[in-house]
Amino acid sequence: MELFKPHTLFLLAIFILTISRTTNSMDSSDHAPNKGAYWPSWSGLSPSAIDTTLFTHAYFAFLSPSNITFKFEIDYPTALLLKNFTTTLHRKNPPLKTLFSIGGASDGSVIFSPMASTSESRKSFILSTIEVARKFEFDGIDLDWEFPQTPGDMANLKRLLHEWRVAVKKEAKAVGKCQLLLSAATYYSPEVRLDDVYRKYPVGSINKNLDWINAMCYDYHGGWDPTATGALASLYDPDSNVSTSHGLQSWIGAKIRREKLVMGLPLYGRTWQLKDPLLYGIGAPAVNIGPGTDGQMSYADVEKFNQKNNATVVFDLSTVSVYSFSGTSWIGYDDVRSVTSKVAYARAHKLGGYFFWAVSGDQDWKISRKASETWTL
Repeated sequence: MELFKPHTLFLLAIFILTISRTTNSMDSSDHAPNKGAYWPSWSGLSPSAIDTTLFTHAYFAFLSPSNITFKFEIDYPTALLLKNFTTTLHRKNPPLKTLFSIGGASDGSVIFSPMASTSESRKSFILSTIEVARKFEFDGIDLDWEFPQTPGDMANLKRLLHEWRVAVKKEAKAVGKCQLLLSAATYYSPEVRLDDVYRKYPVGSINKNLDWINAMCYDYHGGWDPTATGALASLYDPDSNVSTSHGLQSWIGAKIRREKLVMGLPLYGRTWQLKDPLLYGIGAPAVNIGPGTDGQMSYADVEKFNQKNNATVVFDLSTVSVYSFSGTSWIGYDDVRSVTSKVAYARAHKLGGYFFWAVSGDQDWKISRKASETWTL
């Protein structure tokens, strides 16, 4: 069952018209987009099953270095996974650029803060990343530090990026190959205010040393706040600055080069258990996480849940997000409609492209295909 609030139909028409006018006004300098997808190695989706016509870059998630030597210790099963990933995706038609992503949410600053703190430990880490990339024939390396916790961490990140780029340039010249790509997954905004500690990404260093950043424009709300439902990845938020548009505009305001700014999109939903099934809007009272694993469901599973439970689906124009509910179960997520609007927004603002976490979450490539089509229309 599809439900639109009556007043949103007019607003939706205005929104679509605005996006269309902005998009159509772009000149011939519009660049080819970075269409990325992270591949969780534990997902069960084979790299051979990825529809490479819909993407340009794929990220192997994740590798972590030793917390003592900061070098990578690749065991035999992982080596097979890495080699299969690059070989498969390089041989597909069309081939994808491949990067391995380092870290992830579980590592945080436990590894990265001490690694980045001295020139010796940074060098050990950097040389090991280059060695892994060349050995397994990756096109590049992606740093997923979630997130630098202090101003000191940010200063050390700046040093790391500079030294990494110097090393990559030197290595490419020595072996006669193209420079390895360098990217980083970042907070949705250049300014981080988690744990009441203010810090800001080194945008100048990013512009100079990284090929692009993947801004994680999702997880604005979730099970860590079980008392009220929330939009997972709202494009707009009428009540706060926690939104994709605010984050991206903050990066632009901080002078990042637009072609280096890549917008994140979720292929999953966050769930809650409503306190009262008659109160079901965004921000409705909740008592706990809802269905799924730890209050999370892939987009494909959300669609199955909605169909099985005859859920009501609501497109919320004020946030450009979607939620569904059935009984006391409530899910916030993105669907084809909201992703179409977000990709149009990114293109209209001449950003570098978009990426998905994670490629295994789509349903029959429905969202990935529409995102790709939206950019190229």
